[in-house]
Amino acid sequence: MTYRMIAGAAAVLTAATLAVTAPAAAQAAPAAATPCGASAMVKETLPNGTTWQMCWRINDKAGLVLDHVFVATKRYPKPVQVLDSIRLAQLNVPYDTGDTEYNDLTAIGMGGYGMETLTGDDCKGGSIRLGSDGGGEPEQRKVLCVSAEPRGLAYRLHDYQYDPNTDQDVEKVYSQQGHDLVLRTISKLGWYEYVTEYRLHDDGQITARLGATGDLAPSEYSTSSNGWPIGKAARDYSTMHYHNAFWRVDFNIAGKGGEKVEQYDTTTAGRGTVATKLKTTRTAIAKEGTFTKVNQRWWRMVSPTSKNADGHQRSYELVTTGGDRYEGHPETKPDVTFSQKNACEKWASDNASDPECPLNDKTVVDFVKNKEKLSDPVAWVRVGFHHVPRDEDQSPMPMHWQGFELVPRDFTEMNPLTPAGRAGQNGNQSDNPGDNPSGAPSVSPSGN
Repeated sequence: MTYRMIAGAAAVLTAATLAVTAPAAAQAAPAAATPCGASAMVKETLPNGTTWQMCWRINDKAGLVLDHVFVATKRYPKPVQVLDSIRLAQLNVPYDTGDTEYNDLTAIGMGGYGMETLTGDDCKGGSIRLGSDGGGEPEQRKVLCVSAEPRGLAYRLHDYQYDPNTDQDVEKVYSQQGHDLVLRTISKLGWYEYVTEYRLHDDGQITARLGATGDLAPSEYSTSSNGWPIGKAARDYSTMHYHNAFWRVDFNIAGKGGEKVEQYDTTTAGRGTVATKLKTTRTAIAKEGTFTKVNQRWWRMVSPTSKNADGHQRSYELVTTGGDRYEGHPETKPDVTFSQKNACEKWASDNASDPECPLNDKTVVDFVKNKEKLSDPVAWVRVGFHHVPRDEDQSPMPMHWQGFELVPRDFTEMNPLTPAGRAGQNGNQSDNPGDNPSGAPSVSPSGN
């Protein structure tokens, strides 16, 4: 794999209009206050009436960066901020032979010469945005695709409603298709081509993922102990390798910041009348640290000041699935690292390549060793993929994805896509026992 060293500063990109037609009833949300201005803003309303607004730019190493991300829905038209920023923070690619390893972001970069000009079917059905590739060149290229894409069934409910005119229950089916606002770029790093993609769902969820396609490296062949036979017979063993992707996520819920990190664990707690009882414990993560996903464990970033209409604290839940853990480095073992925000802590590894902030090659594990108090936390999310080549990877290689989801939890008091006929279904309709004003479920607290 051949690498080109790239230098350059982040660039602000211009924006064009996305051809998404919203229904007449879906009124666009008012503009949120963002510092980038119209020339670097994406603000689009999806068919169900949800509006996403954000600034975007290309960084020479990270590639696509989203800043100041706001969401508004038809039901809740006032824009509310979700993220301060989200971007890739490293792509570590070690081969199973132990003879080859790359840190793709800091060695070559998703921007600059690595950033591909979109063509062909790269943005079919979407709108291509022109801008700098982040490598310091003034030339404007087709680098970003923005599109509205169906995401399948958003909800379905087969209900029975009382009709006082007939004194009978009438069947009613609520069914709605959902849509995503999708932003993607393509970067060519050696033989691989990577798709950086953010999918912003119309229910407030955000999916961050990295797609890999292109071709297998023609120089990376080994033996049956760490390779897979491709081509005729068992002769050419394409070397197995890892893709350790890191994202840096900085929340700013409702523009108030100061989020708190909470971890939830569920364990068995004896026997109930018909099944095993479960107990869920909330742990406040008050200091920096590294954390690993185990069965029935999850995390959320919760605002201590911003609440939904029910009085519950707004938060976003981190959902990680299927991430292979690479045991070769300390920083690739944790699923998530929570650190106190620091402008110099830019990359999950290989920070010595940044002359502005010499950190002596520190990694995210080093960032949190001093266990600093978390008053402005940043989440470093790692998702691994062990690529065991197969015959079908020839050629071009089919796209494979790795990523995670940010799911709204109590961000709104009801589903933001709730149809009018279900608008009153908030809480226990049988006895309305009231809610928990703390915004958290009735679980046993603990701390560290």
